[in-house]
Amino acid sequence: MRISLLTYSTKPRGGVVHTLALAEALARAGQQVTVWTLARDGDRAFFRAVDPAVTVRAVPFPPREGETVGERVLRSIAALRDAFEGAYDVIHAQDCISANAVPGRVRTVHHLDHFTTAELAACHERAIVQPAAHVCVSSAVASELRDGWGIRAAVIPNGVDAQRFSSAVADGSWTAEHGEFVLSLGGIEPRKGTLDLVRAMAAVQAERPQAQLLVAGGETLFDYRDYRDRVDALVERLGVRLTMLGPIPDDDLPGLVASCAAFAFPSTAEGFGLAAMEALAARRPVVVRDLPVLREVFRDAVRFAASPEQLAAGLLADLSGDVDPARVRRGSALAASHSWDDAAAAHLTLYRRLLAEGVPVGSAGI
Repeated sequence: MRISLLTYSTKPRGGVVHTLALAEALARAGQQVTVWTLARDGDRAFFRAVDPAVTVRAVPFPPREGETVGERVLRSIAALRDAFEGAYDVIHAQDCISANAVPGRVRTVHHLDHFTTAELAACHERAIVQPAAHVCVSSAVASELRDGWGIRAAVIPNGVDAQRFSSAVADGSWTAEHGEFVLSLGGIEPRKGTLDLVRAMAAVQAERPQAQLLVAGGETLFDYRDYRDRVDALVERLGVRLTMLGPIPDDDLPGLVASCAAFAFPSTAEGFGLAAMEALAARRPVVVRDLPVLREVFRDAVRFAASPEQLAAGLLADLSGDVDPARVRRGSALAASHSWDDAAAAHLTLYRRLLAEGVPVGSAGI
């Protein structure tokens, strides 16, 4: 089967990680897979090496001075649309930008957003209503899609590269520089719940002054400078000791995760929570926001927190050594139960059904 997966960036965002891992698993299953992406900021390749069995088509997308977020979104759609070519049995978009660029095929809705910028809101809506078929990585998001738009999506959970994180050894250089630290991945943005995390860490550091907060990642299409300014102001007002690490080289990520004393995941909207699942694979204690989707995915393997106060209490318990070994084992087993090869097999079953039913998911008409 000739399969095209589309994503919007070469940076290490959750949807991009998903796209590459799924592409490689589909290739292992004997399929011909091409990944299309926008290569931003002069990138020539993805943030990590990709299995040579997968063809990568990276469309140059240079920055443009003074461009608004809305203008950047529209230019992104146009650039990917104009470059896209080839004959494919299945075209599968992994985000709203690529679903707008090549509309009407398969779309994975990882999570639902609520945008106020007109171009973004329109892009988001089109990327939901135009595809011929939909996939969600959790039942909770599929329920949102059904309740909000009357769309029924196939539910195919993420895989997890559990072995990569379970075999990771804590890297002493992180603790040598930062001591005891709480780790959060995804950068500073509204959806990652950074303001609540800063409030929680103020309470944590009041009792454990040695505890640091490290925030890694943060490459994004959108401009969150106003939110980051609010975070910076709160950090200064509360005196929170926070270190922004920025993007972490992919080879260094497992060692960083394995070195943290606790992993914080206070996102306000998620489809699955891959970064937190990787922390469980590394046998780290994890505290996540109390959301229906995260209850579904993580069950009894994490602590749940509905407020900054509960987040602080959970982190303090883990930092003080009040970690249930059985919970750690459950987390490790849960992460190991999610296989990218299983995810690929489920996608192939879906693709074959759609093709047998004559659903227009391929190149016809492009």
